[in-house]
Amino acid sequence: MPHEELPPELKDEDPTRRHGGRRPGRPRPDEGREAPATTSPGRPRVDALDVLRGFALCGILLANVRPISNLGGVVVSESAGGAAEAWMGLLVEQRFFPIFSLLFGVGFSLLLDSAAGRAVNPRLLLLRRLLVLLAVGAAHFLLLWRGDILTTYAVVGLLVLLPSTWLPRWAVAGLAAALVAASLIAGGDRTVLVAGLFLLGSALARYGVTDRIERSARGPVVVGLVLAAGAAAALWSRVDDVRDPGFGLSLALTGLLLAGVYVCALLVLLRTPLRPALRAVFLPLGRMALTNYLTATVVVLAAAHLHGRPQNWSWATVFSIAAAVLAAQWLFSTLWLRRFRQGPLEWLWRWATWGRRPPLRVS
Repeated sequence: MPHEELPPELKDEDPTRRHGGRRPGRPRPDEGREAPATTSPGRPRVDALDVLRGFALCGILLANVRPISNLGGVVVSESAGGAAEAWMGLLVEQRFFPIFSLLFGVGFSLLLDSAAGRAVNPRLLLLRRLLVLLAVGAAHFLLLWRGDILTTYAVVGLLVLLPSTWLPRWAVAGLAAALVAASLIAGGDRTVLVAGLFLLGSALARYGVTDRIERSARGPVVVGLVLAAGAAAALWSRVDDVRDPGFGLSLALTGLLLAGVYVCALLVLLRTPLRPALRAVFLPLGRMALTNYLTATVVVLAAAHLHGRPQNWSWATVFSIAAAVLAAQWLFSTLWLRRFRQGPLEWLWRWATWGRRPPLRVS
C-alpha cells in the first residue's frame, strides 16, 4: 500500500483567518496596513483549521515513519503483519494527506483574500509563496527524503490552484469534483487527487463554508454520517476479492471518505467540552506544521540510524517513535508560540512571501 506523505498546509497566520464569505481578490476597506501576526483587523483565527492540521500531522507522521526510515530503498514487508497491518492500512494509510491538501486549498484562498487589500498584485505574492515552497521541497527531496510532497504541492499550486483564482467559484467547485473523480477512477492517482482537493478547499473558502464550520455541529454530523456510510459500502463491496479490478478504486474511495469522516468527527468534538483539550493538544502542532514536518524527517532518519534495521520495525516501535517525536514537537511548539507569533520556518516563509520582515515576537 502506498505510504502517506505530508502535504502540510504550511501556513502563516493569514490562511487561518475567517474569510467572511467574500470572493478572493475583493479588497476590504479596512485593510491598508500590516496586520498583527495572529489576527487581521476584526478577523480572529479559525482555531478549527489549526486543530485539524495538527491532528492530521499526527497521522501523517505515524504513516511516514517506515517510509522515511527506509530511505535506502528497502521495501517494507507487510505480509506478516496480521491484524495490526490490516487496521493500520484501513485507518491510517492515505487517510491524512487529503486533509492537508484540502486545508492547503482553503488557506490559499483565504490568503489571497487577505492580500487583496494590502498588495497591488496579490497573485504575485502567491506566486512567490509557491516558488519558495518549491525551493524548500526540492531541498528536502534532494537532501533528506525522496518521499517529499512539497514539490508536488508547489507545482500543482502553480499549474492548477493559482490559475483557478481567475475562475468563478462554481467553476472551481465543478473542476474539483471532476479531478477527484478522475483520481478515483485511476485508482487514487496522487497528483490528480491533490489538484482536486486543492480546488475543493479553495471552493469551500470562497463559498464561506470555512467561516461557518465552528458555528454548529449539525452540518458536520450529517455529512460525517453520510461519508461513513459511503466508506463502509465502498469497502464492503470489494472486501472479498483484492484481485478485482475495482478493488483499487474502492480503497481509494474509502480512504478519501474516511478522511472526511475524521474531519467531521473532530469538528463535532470541538463543539463539546473536549474542545479545550483538543486545542491544547493539536493547535500548537498545527500552527507550526511546516517546521514540524521538516524536523520530523530529520529525527526519524536519526532514529533509523541509531536503531538499525528499520525494515523490521514492529508497529509498536513505529508508534513509539512517532509518539516521541510528536511529544517533543508539541512541547517545543507550545513553548515557542508563547513568545513568538509563528514557527521559525513559517515566519521565514512569510518573510519571503511578502518581501519584508514581519514581526516575530508576541507583543
